[in-house]
Amino acid sequence: MNKNSISLIDSIIPIIILICLLALNVFLYGDGSLDGANQLALLLGTGVAMVIGLKNKIDWNHILKGISKSISATTPALIILLLIGALAGTWLISGIVPSMIYYGLQILNPKIFLFASCIICAIVSLASGSSWSTIATVGIALLGIGDALEISTGMVAGSIISGAYFGDKLSPLSDTTNLAPAMAGTDLFTHIRYMLYTTVPSYIITLVIFLFIGFSIDTTVSNNDIEVLLQTLNQSFHITPWLFLVPAILFILIIKKVPSIPALLIGALLGGIFAIIFQPDIIKQIADSGASFVKSHPFEVFTGIELQYLKASYMGVINAMGNSTSIVTDNTMMNDLLSSGGMYGMLNTIWLIICAMCFGGAMEAIGALKKISQSIIRYAESTGSLIAATACTCLFFNTTASDQYLSIVVPGKMYSDAFRKKNLAPENLSRTLEDSGTVTSVLVPWNTCGATQSGVLGVATIIYLPFCFFNIISPIMTIIYGYFDIKIRRIKD
Repeated sequence: MNKNSISLIDSIIPIIILICLLALNVFLYGDGSLDGANQLALLLGTGVAMVIGLKNKIDWNHILKGISKSISATTPALIILLLIGALAGTWLISGIVPSMIYYGLQILNPKIFLFASCIICAIVSLASGSSWSTIATVGIALLGIGDALEISTGMVAGSIISGAYFGDKLSPLSDTTNLAPAMAGTDLFTHIRYMLYTTVPSYIITLVIFLFIGFSIDTTVSNNDIEVLLQTLNQSFHITPWLFLVPAILFILIIKKVPSIPALLIGALLGGIFAIIFQPDIIKQIADSGASFVKSHPFEVFTGIELQYLKASYMGVINAMGNSTSIVTDNTMMNDLLSSGGMYGMLNTIWLIICAMCFGGAMEAIGALKKISQSIIRYAESTGSLIAATACTCLFFNTTASDQYLSIVVPGKMYSDAFRKKNLAPENLSRTLEDSGTVTSVLVPWNTCGATQSGVLGVATIIYLPFCFFNIISPIMTIIYGYFDIKIRRIKD
């Protein structure tokens, strides 16, 4: 690689082109831009970055290695995405998600639904330390309930994401919550305690907004409509509290710090087993098998288990895990709720993430991200401007590098000396990294977090973004604290 630094103009050209292409895609395709248009835009942006790198005498193989390294870093996330798709499929056919919807419809009032959803997801995420797992499990169920209550999917997704990321930020089990203090040079619990100053007010404001929206929205759903939905669920599935053993086991595994990949795999397989036990009719429907079988084989006579049902069980579970699955009922609204894309439904999201990491890897390899970041630091003179610059840099990396971990690691390394020179305690930096890097990642459609949550919930990022109040307020709150010198700890303190 050439030691000469790339110019600032060259650094921002790929970003400008990418933003223009993404804006054009949203204008032309709307929600459908994630079906291929945005992926192509990211690849074109990658191509522009590579051309600029070659123009600046940067070795071609160096750029390719940067892209490969960037993509390889997302491998666990891609596997997790596939497993989430599989889990969603088996939890559907087992009746787990339908049972959550069934009991949720009886408990949650439409007026407080958004408020309650935000609190529920916060508790689960705080306990598990994972916003991803929370959204993929409880979030999916709450979205189904909200859909049944005829509440905007964008609002529901916003409340789910807001609560999940609040809990994730404050959980000592969260990887980003551990990563931020490590980058800043402080300890975990000092970091968490210091985050409370900005995180709790942001969350309270969020809850107040959702409570206000809840009492303002006019839902047309009636008690009779809810009764019809409950009846449909009861007729289609064997609804029982025993099904909640599966999510309970999954949450225990997560709390016990079992890695996400084996935990989600176990959750998906348990969902399949419970489907075989509790939902034989659904299994036969998914497997395209006959409704009844005659016991004739000695094994069948001895065990009471139909060989044909064993075949149907295997095919039904595999089909639910791998492919799109729909449970057909007499209720059109319920048919929309009782569907899952399986692992197949995650392929668009995976495609997007790979393309995003190509762009981020190329930009990092040619030195564009570093150049832009260095240019920002020059203007950070006061405490407020330094914190604001850090927050903006985190957002910048979420947008360009397309990964929340990079939005924490790189700015953490960049600004640690600057914070130290201004006599600012390292927890100021770690708090800013979390307030800006962690929470804004889900707001960028091509970021790994934004693409994942959009794919899991089935709601376009641009649809839920306006309602992710906690994620929007958090970076604003930390900047306000910086400029007004509120709870800014000095090293000598």
